[in-house]
Amino acid sequence: MLQSRSDIVVRKPNTRDAEALAELFGASWRLAYTGIIPHAHLEGIIRRRTVEWWRGVTSRGEGMLVLEVSGTVAGYTTFGRARSKGRFQGEIYELYVTPTHQGLGFGEHLFEAARHALDVRRLSGLIVWALAENDQACHFYWRRGGRPIARLFDALGESKVERIAFAWR
Repeated sequence: MLQSRSDIVVRKPNTRDAEALAELFGASWRLAYTGIIPHAHLEGIIRRRTVEWWRGVTSRGEGMLVLEVSGTVAGYTTFGRARSKGRFQGEIYELYVTPTHQGLGFGEHLFEAARHALDVRRLSGLIVWALAENDQACHFYWRRGGRPIARLFDALGESKVERIAFAWR
């Protein structure tokens, strides 16, 4: 167990989490990205993250943490070495909390646990990418001390979305 309170546990995942993670992913992505990512593209991404896909990810277990609240999987984060070269060596790739648990401070537990895991790996500096139109994510990272350092545009079919890199030294 990496971090806990009586009703909150942040831990490594296991394959028994796969079904809950598939549901969590679909619900949190629909909430976060409806109206930002074109509908067909969004649904395609969600369909690809099947229970079997999650079983594979959780069986590896490295670079992932799961948040449990009162015994229920309520969030997850993935992290590791930054995908881009530069002075920021650690990256949080994903951090999602179920819609029913958002706004209650649970995301902060996941964020801090991922930061700690990256520190243990001795990765200096942290970078996180968020879609610019995802105000909730951008405000979350800003409140945690992240500051924008870069912007990129990604093509999603006929649409473009802007991503912002938040960084911590």
